[in-house]
Amino acid sequence: MGHTFVEKILAKNAGLAGVQPGQVITATPDVALSHDNSAAIAKIFAGIGVERVKYPERLAITLDHAAPPPTTKHAQNHAEVRRFVAEQGVPHFFEVGRGICHQVLSEEGLIVPGVVLLGADSHSTHYGALGAFGAGVGRSEMAAIWATGQLWLRVPDSLKITITGEFSRWVTSKDISLHIIGQLGADGGLYASVEFHGEAVQKMSMASRFVLPNMMAEMGAKNAWVWPDEVTFDWLAQQTGRPERRAEWAAAARELQPDPDASYAADITFDAGAIEPQVACPHTVDNVRPLSAVAGTRVQQAFLGTCTNGRLEDLAIAAEIVRGRRVAAGTRFLVIPASSQVYLAALKAGYVETLLQAGAAFGTPGCGPCMGNHLGIPAPGEVTISSANRNFQGRMGTRDADIYLASPAVVAASAIAGEIAGPEAILGMKDE
Repeated sequence: MGHTFVEKILAKNAGLAGVQPGQVITATPDVALSHDNSAAIAKIFAGIGVERVKYPERLAITLDHAAPPPTTKHAQNHAEVRRFVAEQGVPHFFEVGRGICHQVLSEEGLIVPGVVLLGADSHSTHYGALGAFGAGVGRSEMAAIWATGQLWLRVPDSLKITITGEFSRWVTSKDISLHIIGQLGADGGLYASVEFHGEAVQKMSMASRFVLPNMMAEMGAKNAWVWPDEVTFDWLAQQTGRPERRAEWAAAARELQPDPDASYAADITFDAGAIEPQVACPHTVDNVRPLSAVAGTRVQQAFLGTCTNGRLEDLAIAAEIVRGRRVAAGTRFLVIPASSQVYLAALKAGYVETLLQAGAAFGTPGCGPCMGNHLGIPAPGEVTISSANRNFQGRMGTRDADIYLASPAVVAASAIAGEIAGPEAILGMKDE
């Protein structure tokens, strides 16, 4: 019997000939991620009684969840993180303004095929887009990793998702992700390793591929994986400036490819050409409906950003839609690039100017209002359409507010229309 991606990578990491789903192994992560929560983890770490981090060079810490700090409490938290980083000699520390942890670590070349990352953030599934194992853990678990360099993990069952066909115009990887979650449910991949296969995935850009494993956290997945190929290696070569490492990355990817006779808990196929743009309605991410079913819903805020959809490709799509138009009266359009690198590239490409001319407001690269502790919180009774990944009640800081999730194209179009709308409705309008 063959093995899946997760069985191969965890066996290799644990130094075992093979592993099976349900088996508990001792994992040694190559990268241990934390962010603003590092201050809280440091308190737990101090309670263990260990003075020094086992492998400081493996830690990666960002300040992104409340950046710049909106309150004195957040500022104090950041100060404590900086002090910990200095005391422990952590080399991979990214200050306020660098951007969201998942985007930044990918841009910095810390994640390549075969890397095992454990992160104190639930969207650590994100790194599977680069052929790595990424999984979220709790703060206590991260403190244990800091202390020992290791953590017990249970080997997940594997779920195979194949995406076939061609995407229609304005249908994106965000739409197929929402569709999958809507079909399988918010617990449809609970503690599973989700593998993405199929020609529709192979045709995606790197920016689009990141959306798939990122969103699988909303289906309960432990990790998710996209087959690395030339698109992956080209992106890594550009980001790292190390094209000579392509052969190394390709070899690591080949070694971890799932076998043709691997066993899966489920094997499901979706036709990309069969769906229209999708919208997740309040208050659960699996409450997914076609755009046509919710079009016309009044929105007071449109938010483009987050680790799911704050990349250059997303800002480019938004700029294309809003060019020569204005954000609707009574609606505000908040744009937050996922990283400083994305922000700079968007400036050079003219996207920032186009969005500003349309009436958008820009925020510092970071998580922004996604988790409700930062600027962009909605008022009670307001409706936000967002390119983020979660829409449960109170997620953006206001319990009595509705959050709809959609692609950047639908978010931008809705900002112009003042109601949930698709790009076709906006591009068919006369410029004002």
